Amino acid sequence: MARDLSRARIEAFLEMMSAERGAAANTLSSYERDLDDLHGFLAGQQVRLDAATPVDLRAYIAHLAGQGFKATSQARRLSAMRQFYKFLYAEGLRGDDPTGVLDTPKKARSLPKIMSVEEVTRLLSLAEAEAQLPGGDRLGRLRMLALLELLYATGMRVSELVSLPARVLDQEGRFLSVRGKGNKERLVPLSKAAIAALKVYGTEKAADAAAAGQPNDSAFLFPSAGKLGYLPRQVFARDLKDLAIRAGLTPSKISPHVMRHAFASHLLQNGADLRVVQELLGHSDISTTQIYTHVLDERLRQLVQTHHPLAKQAKKRD
Repeated sequence: MARDLSRARIEAFLEMMSAERGAAANTLSSYERDLDDLHGFLAGQQVRLDAATPVDLRAYIAHLAGQGFKATSQARRLSAMRQFYKFLYAEGLRGDDPTGVLDTPKKARSLPKIMSVEEVTRLLSLAEAEAQLPGGDRLGRLRMLALLELLYATGMRVSELVSLPARVLDQEGRFLSVRGKGNKERLVPLSKAAIAALKVYGTEKAADAAAAGQPNDSAFLFPSAGKLGYLPRQVFARDLKDLAIRAGLTPSKISPHVMRHAFASHLLQNGADLRVVQELLGHSDISTTQIYTHVLDERLRQLVQTHHPLAKQAKKRD
């Protein structure tokens, strides 16, 4: 039986990392712990560290997952393995690199921040009340209301929203054409509230320009004197957080992107089809839209309890 030189291989690898790569002491300690753990696992499978196959290494990654290690921790272990087996291959101590065919463990997608319907209502109600106040920067308040109504009605990306063309004001009908990623256009429906807010904003915008003796000929719906020519998304995000504070909401939890998430989540909660939401959001891949499926769990459970024949029979027996 061939002598197990696993420990000697690890030490040679660590020496190389220190001498040639200048690895820090903490990095070397981390590599040593990770490789010792792999060595122990493989020994339990009667496999030498320097003879491990891709199947053996996949089994180790699966073992880590079974032990409750997060994808980030699994990926760190895999990184140490890659460095080690590349070293063995480069030194001629084995004829292949078994980590070359291994996939990096994928991190679970974090769930998007979600606003409740009540929180969105509070935000919109305050924006509407402030827009009706006389004096001051009334145009700015009407602009905020129009931005919010459009955002919550359509779920547009903030970049799509702030760069909308001025010709939107000339459109009639309940649909808006939005140019999104990859220069693709999609139609999104407008709510009555969004249409009304747009109309009032457009009227005030024209009146404001006339009063100042300036032309109302900007190419953009939400013009700005900046180099872009339209309202910077950072300015909108800042103003939205200020509005959230005045509405008694936590500003760190409110942003244009969170409003987009709210649009999608609230649609799904009320029975919208996932592919319809995909189309409205402008997602090219359904998997991107599937981050919202967690909001469907409770609705689906209630649907089954209400409509499944066995659930109905159980209610009768009760």
